[in-house]
Amino acid sequence: MKIGIIIETKDYEKAFNGMRFAVTAFKIEHEVKIFLLGDGVEIPFLSHELFNVSSQVKEFIHIGGEILACGTCMNIRNIKESDYFEVSTMVECVNMVEWADRVVTF
Repeated sequence: MKIGIIIETKDYEKAFNGMRFAVTAFKIEHEVKIFLLGDGVEIPFLSHELFNVSSQVKEFIHIGGEILACGTCMNIRNIKESDYFEVSTMVECVNMVEWADRVVTF
C-alpha cells in the first residue's frame, strides 16, 4: 500500500508517533512518503528525553524513506536546507495525496 503522511505539528509526542508510524509502515514493506507542513518542518530538529523525534527522522531516512517539506513554511521559520528532507511546494503535497492509497495526518 502507498501511504502518504502529513505531519503539521511540532508537539513532541504527536510528531514522534507520526514518525514511528512511518518507520513501522516502511519496515513492513509499505511505500511511504512524508510531507512536513506548518510547524511540522521543525521536527527533524526536535529532541526530548521521552520523544526523540529527530532519531526517528534519521532512522526513516536511513532505511530509505522520503521526506518533503513545505518551502513556504520553512521560510516563515527561517529554516534553511536540511539533509533530512527535500524543500518542496504545495503542488508536491497534492501530488503525494494523489499518489497515496491512504493519507494519515499527525
